[in-house]
Amino acid sequence: MSELKTQMEKRRTYAIISHPDAGKTTLTEKLLLYGGAIRLAGSVKSRKAQKHAVSDWMEIEKQRGISVTSSVLQFDYDGYRVNILDTPGHQDFSEDTYRTLMAADSAVMLIDVAKGVEAQTKKLFHVCRQRGIPVFTFINKLDRFGKNPFDLMEEIENVLGIRAYPMNWPVGIDGHYAGVYNRKLAQIELFEEDNAHGSAIRASKVGGVEDPAFREILGADVHQALCEDIELLDMAGDAFDMEKVLAGELTPMFFGSAMTNFGVRPFLEEFLRLAPQPVPRVADVGKIDPASEMFSAFIFKIQANMNPAHRDRLAFMRICSGKFTRGMEVYHKRTGKMVKLAQPQQFMAQERTIVEEAYPGDIIGLFDPGVFGIGDTLCEAGQDFSFQDFPVFPPEQFAKVQAKDSMKRKQFVKGMTELTQEGAVQVFRQPDSGIEAFIIGVVGSLQFEVLEYRLKNEYGVNIIMDRLPYSVARWLVGEKDSIKAMKGMDSGMIVEDIKDRPVALIGNEWSLNWICERNPDIQFFEVPAE
Repeated sequence: MSELKTQMEKRRTYAIISHPDAGKTTLTEKLLLYGGAIRLAGSVKSRKAQKHAVSDWMEIEKQRGISVTSSVLQFDYDGYRVNILDTPGHQDFSEDTYRTLMAADSAVMLIDVAKGVEAQTKKLFHVCRQRGIPVFTFINKLDRFGKNPFDLMEEIENVLGIRAYPMNWPVGIDGHYAGVYNRKLAQIELFEEDNAHGSAIRASKVGGVEDPAFREILGADVHQALCEDIELLDMAGDAFDMEKVLAGELTPMFFGSAMTNFGVRPFLEEFLRLAPQPVPRVADVGKIDPASEMFSAFIFKIQANMNPAHRDRLAFMRICSGKFTRGMEVYHKRTGKMVKLAQPQQFMAQERTIVEEAYPGDIIGLFDPGVFGIGDTLCEAGQDFSFQDFPVFPPEQFAKVQAKDSMKRKQFVKGMTELTQEGAVQVFRQPDSGIEAFIIGVVGSLQFEVLEYRLKNEYGVNIIMDRLPYSVARWLVGEKDSIKAMKGMDSGMIVEDIKDRPVALIGNEWSLNWICERNPDIQFFEVPAE
């Protein structure tokens, strides 16, 4: 077998998706703990002690206790090279999450045992389904009282429309769980009391269901309940079918608690065994096989100022095929030029290491002097294709932004330009207004806060932000004069996006319908028309 194929088979690249507060960042941290990438896990909740999750690097994330950008983390475990894409759970940052899912081969869906399937989980699950990404489910927070496991299975099936196959089953009654039962091995794993508050790997002991010692430890009631649950699962549940998992029709389901390290290792080991290795990617010339010797990749994320001391800008690249070597020159499809891939880095949160070589499935951070854009395709000289376009989301909230101090104009424009290139906000300008102000559009209002915070802390610019009374944006296609003389725009605004395409900002859907009727010669699009 070729070196490329051997290396490719070791790769597992996945995103963790969930509703806010389901424990996603905590789970990410615990996977790093078990992978040996960190020695001690600091609880994400212990803000006062300043122990922040390793994947939350932006200051505002540490203060608020939420993830607002996607982190890229790597570690080795049991012969696998693991690339975790930790995504923001908050719906205001769903664009960043959707883009990150473009770079993943599978997803881990985290569900709070007490809350079940929540709104944002539903949205993200449907994106995975559209993209054909296999989804693995981790029912979290078993250290607390929650829903009955059978009820959760039913909820996943009814709300998400996917069958669930429990790979393990909680041992205990009514939220008092002592361990998990591994269905494949027909083994119970009981976890010892956790005195380290989840900061260290948790000890456990393993044995058979019929082992008298385990029956005694569990007590007659718990042991009897477990035997009945196992029998019911075996009789009435679905059979495990890997083809259905890969087709997105069946989700392997695991139970545990990321906070107390309960069931984390069994999940990690089984997930890595089952999760797909790098899969072919769709391009305009057909599917690109990851085992091809021809190098190809795409940019799915750009992040400025990850290191405040260096004010650097990184483009995150997903390798799709072939072997990457440091300093290699590749064809940049959008500009039609050859570019050198300089200072390639891999991440353990903020810890960076220079990469000499990498393979399909790996995520690399590239130093970006302003060349790259989200969705850019990179490939070997002589090749000429583009990977499929990234989804674009119409903004729903708008504000006019300008620098408080006109002397800071240069820094303001630089900050706005760079944050737009990151995809943090969408930026529009009023043509011929003559004012150095931007109209910004966001999906959720928390993005306004992050914009203001980052302009102040990363670019030294205080801003004046005036919210605008619009909730609908439509890209316009028609004659220039017709667009200029559009009827019904007294309470709306015509702006241009960064590619100088005209966009109408309108108060609500009712007004939009009214304007559409009065301007039959103009077409209105939710996303830019190519």
